[in-house]
Amino acid sequence: MTAFPRKPALLLALAVLTGLGAPAAWAQSAISEGRKLAFDRGKGNCLTCHVIKGGDLPGTIGPELRDLKAKYPDRNELVAILSDETKRNPQTMMPPFGRNRILTEQEINAIVDFLQTL
Repeated sequence: MTAFPRKPALLLALAVLTGLGAPAAWAQSAISEGRKLAFDRGKGNCLTCHVIKGGDLPGTIGPELRDLKAKYPDRNELVAILSDETKRNPQTMMPPFGRNRILTEQEINAIVDFLQTL
């Protein structure tokens, strides 16, 4: 009889333990996807205007993308910049990736996850 009550507890413990690694793995996956999108010349295309560590043939129109988590501690500010920087700065050269549906909300969030690692 004592074995039966242990099984649900054991199953619960296994479920909790296996679930603990999932958020970290998901976050790493989002960062990897964000990097891929940022460097993709046909999608995010960040390298056309920005120097990014690890990127080839960067442009110099925009600022170098580094220390972004310190510059923008509120990730929503970076999301807004990628979505439509013209709301903050009508004279910007930054494409409105979200407004023009160049990037989805999920893609923008993945790029922001990546940018916050720089």
